[in-house]
Amino acid sequence: QVHLVESGGGLVQAGGSLRLSCAASVRTFTRYVMGWFRQAPGKEREFVARISWSGGDTRYADSVKGRFTISRDNAKNTVYLQMNSLKPEDTAVYYCAADRTHSDSFYDYAYWGQGTQVTVSS
Repeated sequence: QVHLVESGGGLVQAGGSLRLSCAASVRTFTRYVMGWFRQAPGKEREFVARISWSGGDTRYADSVKGRFTISRDNAKNTVYLQMNSLKPEDTAVYYCAADRTHSDSFYDYAYWGQGTQVTVSS
C-alpha cells in the first residue's frame, strides 16, 4: 500500500511559479514510477509529468514542456513538480500518483493522493 500526500498548491498570478510536493508513505519508494496529473473543472484528468524510480527518465505533456520540472528525492520519499511561467490554463487540481509501470495514462496508476488546488490568475 502506498499513501500519497500532496502539498504546495495555491493562488499565483500568471507568469509566477509554484512547487508541488508529494510525500509517499511506503517502504519501497524506489520501486515506483511517480506521476503528476491534473484535472480542471469539467475536464478529464490529464497527464502532466512522470519520473522513473531512479529519476533518470522523465516525461512531460507537451503543454508543460519547458515550464515544469519533475524530480524526486528517494531519501525523503518525495516527488516534486516545479512549475514556472504559469498560465491561467494551468489552473486545476493536481494529483500525485504511483505505480510500477511507466505510463502516461491515469488508468495505469494504482495509488493516488487527495490532490492540491493550483489557481493561476490572469
